[in-house]
Amino acid sequence: MKKHQIILASSLIFTLLFYNESVGVNLAIFGLLLTGSICYFFQDRFTDRSHLILVVTSVLSCLAFAWYGDFASFLALSMSVLFLQFKTQDYKLKIIQVFPLVFLNGFTSIGRIFMFSQWLPERKIHNNFAKKLIAYFVIPAIFLTVFFAAYSFGSTHFSSLLTDYTLDIDIVEVILIGVLGFYISFSFWNYWVPDVCYDKNSLLDNDFDDITEIKNQKTFSFLDLDFERKSGEITLVLLNFMLLIFIVTYNYEQFFEVIEKSNLSADTHERVNSVIFSIVMAVGLILFYFKGGFNFDKKAANLKKLAKIWIVLNGFLILSTIIKNSEYISVFGLTYKRLGVYAFLILAIIGLVFVFLKITKQKTNAYLANQMVWYFYGTVLLCSFVNWGNLITNYNISVNKCVEPLFLSDLNFNDEARRDYFSKLHLDGQLIEIKKEEQIDKYQNKTFLSKALYYEFLNTKK
Repeated sequence: MKKHQIILASSLIFTLLFYNESVGVNLAIFGLLLTGSICYFFQDRFTDRSHLILVVTSVLSCLAFAWYGDFASFLALSMSVLFLQFKTQDYKLKIIQVFPLVFLNGFTSIGRIFMFSQWLPERKIHNNFAKKLIAYFVIPAIFLTVFFAAYSFGSTHFSSLLTDYTLDIDIVEVILIGVLGFYISFSFWNYWVPDVCYDKNSLLDNDFDDITEIKNQKTFSFLDLDFERKSGEITLVLLNFMLLIFIVTYNYEQFFEVIEKSNLSADTHERVNSVIFSIVMAVGLILFYFKGGFNFDKKAANLKKLAKIWIVLNGFLILSTIIKNSEYISVFGLTYKRLGVYAFLILAIIGLVFVFLKITKQKTNAYLANQMVWYFYGTVLLCSFVNWGNLITNYNISVNKCVEPLFLSDLNFNDEARRDYFSKLHLDGQLIEIKKEEQIDKYQNKTFLSKALYYEFLNTKK
């Protein structure tokens, strides 16, 4: 199929799936159809294993959204299908460019739709079938409609031949859904990549191009490389010393000082925030000093050693924070935020590993971004596949921590475990639980295309 045919077909399918429906299984079906279309029409562009992996993750994320229908699975579905399309259509561009391009095309597609020469075929018709269709059906239908309207004004009985019949269709909604479907389909199948993305794509390469030129690059015009190198060494020596003191005091306060239980939550939040800030600044510092020439400077051996020590010390800081977060969970129980801290800290460790590899293997700063975008994507996939609400509920009930009705009823997809726990404690009649059950009934009474399948397989509370 040609591009305009794919766009129109996708628009029609979108309209059929979403007319008079809310977002649910229909979006999963639409995502599967987009994935299948890419595989069928552009299978000749599937050149490496990453295409197959993205096809699998796209299918799995669509199924996850059909089951849960939450934001995490929506984000996983969107990223999977967009990554697959981008990797198939512009495989030479770095995948990180998909984020600014999605934002850019969100605006430019509105104007590019009217640039018909870019996506519509030439006006002259060469196909005999198309000629017959226009000559035998389209033109007669136009004249028939015009004259029927004229005759209807002259005869009430004549006009009643069609006006006495009504279709149960909301024309306004059909038009709005059709326009939205066309906009999404057009943006997906006919997205625009500015020339600057191709011109600057080399800046996102993992390896340096001209090593000789890079060796002589200076960060500050008023400092020679020797002074700049020495400045970096002094900075890292002082920072390593300060970080070492911070780690000692940080761990002493966490594991040896007696903290009142009422203050434990606030103190933990403050310390986690300081660690997050420290890790971000640590990565920024390394990227600043090793963005160019010092990667290949033989005299920068001490600077590299100090940078690696800085990375290792930050790694110890992360590990101690993971231990403290685990202790915090053992006292207060699991929540989404506490699991989110784990996710961030694990990503931070992965980031430090790649920063270490960047220095060791003399890679560009873009190397870190190119690697981390895939790990972030993997984290989103994991968040969409696992029922975290049910996991939190079962853990908290097992340790009898953080099991307040208001908290448990606010978690997602934990209904069977929550009902069982509340029934034992005779909490069924509380207002928050009543509202939760009303919400479940609302989900279960939706039409199939608007459903989240999780609620379809959930028993109705008696």
